[in-house]
Amino acid sequence: MSGSVDRSTVEGDGDGESSAVDDIVDWVARGIIEGRLLPGDDLNSVDLAKRFNVSRTPVREALFVLSREGLVDWSPRRRPRVSAVKLQDVREIYQLRAILYAEVSTAIVERASDADLDALWDAHRRLAKVAAQGDVDGYFWANVAFRDEELRVCGNGIFKEVLDSMRMRTNRLRRLSTSLPGRLQRSCADHQRLCEAYAERDGVLAAALNRSIVLSALQAIEQAWDHTPVTTR
Repeated sequence: MSGSVDRSTVEGDGDGESSAVDDIVDWVARGIIEGRLLPGDDLNSVDLAKRFNVSRTPVREALFVLSREGLVDWSPRRRPRVSAVKLQDVREIYQLRAILYAEVSTAIVERASDADLDALWDAHRRLAKVAAQGDVDGYFWANVAFRDEELRVCGNGIFKEVLDSMRMRTNRLRRLSTSLPGRLQRSCADHQRLCEAYAERDGVLAAALNRSIVLSALQAIEQAWDHTPVTTR
């Protein structure tokens, strides 16, 4: 599924159970990321088992994965629920992402082939198309695809491993920043300048732009913090 939540660390007892765990993780994570499930909402294992026509075992495994990823709060003797987000955690995550994506941009300029650059431009054109339509969810998932393409092109497995380990919780925050007024157009313009820097093989400029893109999203979240539903208030 396009835009599905990437998760490669779940182990199941069989292909069917593993697939069910994947489906539950994807459904719950997308609901949290896209704002259909809000902080404090209960995640009833019986209801989830009925929805996916499975036993409670894969449901519990899926909720464990989501808890490990920071999307679900599953405290002892309490029903699992959608977790809240602390502003300090947001800042730390985005500061790390800013550093890593600057390095990703440097690596792209050093190693990208012409075909790789064409692929990045194609990803940007998909961004521009949904931005022009004002499609927030479409833009968010197209942005996720652009970032995935950057990680593929940069060729650094460690960067990918670290950024993938934060994928679910950062996607939740990225969806929030994308939904803020004026962000689609600004983000799209910033990504176009980034692609131009890649095309010009200017690693210093590309790194600075990518770092700025990440920190600009953080600034937008900070400004909207008192009005967002993902906080701990």
